[in-house]
Amino acid sequence: MTPTRTAGGNAREAVTPYLFLLPALLVTLAVVLVPVAQTMWMSLHDYVLFRPKNVPFIGLGNFARLLKDEVFWISLANSAWWIGLVVSLQFALGLVTALLLNQSFWWRGLARGLIIIPWALPSVIIGLTWTWMYDFNVGVLNDVLLRFGIVEKPVAWLAQPGTAFYSIVLALIWQGFPFFAVTILAGLQTIPDELLEAAEIDGATRFQRLRSVILPSIAGVIGTALLLRTIWVANSLDVILVMTGGGPGFATHTLPLYAFLKAYSGMEFGYGSALALVLTLLLLAVVFVYVRRQSRELGR
Repeated sequence: MTPTRTAGGNAREAVTPYLFLLPALLVTLAVVLVPVAQTMWMSLHDYVLFRPKNVPFIGLGNFARLLKDEVFWISLANSAWWIGLVVSLQFALGLVTALLLNQSFWWRGLARGLIIIPWALPSVIIGLTWTWMYDFNVGVLNDVLLRFGIVEKPVAWLAQPGTAFYSIVLALIWQGFPFFAVTILAGLQTIPDELLEAAEIDGATRFQRLRSVILPSIAGVIGTALLLRTIWVANSLDVILVMTGGGPGFATHTLPLYAFLKAYSGMEFGYGSALALVLTLLLLAVVFVYVRRQSRELGR
């Protein structure tokens, strides 16, 4: 005979999945939501760490202040240029690398393993390595350029406003392009060979196959990778902090770095929290646009 389920048994079965999810929800609440709520609270107060007992409520005063803050606008412009350059060039280099690694050659397995190295290295190590490469006196970059006669004297790559920003961009491109390479390579593995063979039989060139077959087939993978990398690059400050600390002047100041320096160097946690919230809102707007666009495409 088939055992009869009681009302209590059905209730337990309905609650059990939520019980398994409860630890993860509690961790998320403790790690994410509580700090966010604390950041929002601090952004509405004149919270300066060296006078912790005097924390007056100023409402939107910190946000009004940042609208008049010239360094904020410089950091915001640098962040936009930083994200656009780094993400687009990482994607382009990652796409080319993925297409090459998708070909058949005898050391392909080794190449796929080696390409992960820049992505696996800690950001501090990458920052220090590239700082030594750019060094004015003993840097390998200046040494190579001098040997080939490209420059007449060493260049202070990280000490000049005109070169410091792009020097860091180059370092971060090298660090992050393996993410795109591996992600796009995984997407390429899902494209049926029959689809590519049919395009080749129809006389399509390699570029036409790339534009009309390959890229549309992995558009979802590319979109997700671009969104994730945009968020990560927008929040990244460790490489900049190690290489220049935001200088010279404000040439390499970005919004997350400015918020970090205001909070942990200037001890102005209220103003730093306001800067961090502005960055969060901007990123949420990007995520909202992406999710809305994906929903429309899935609804077709």
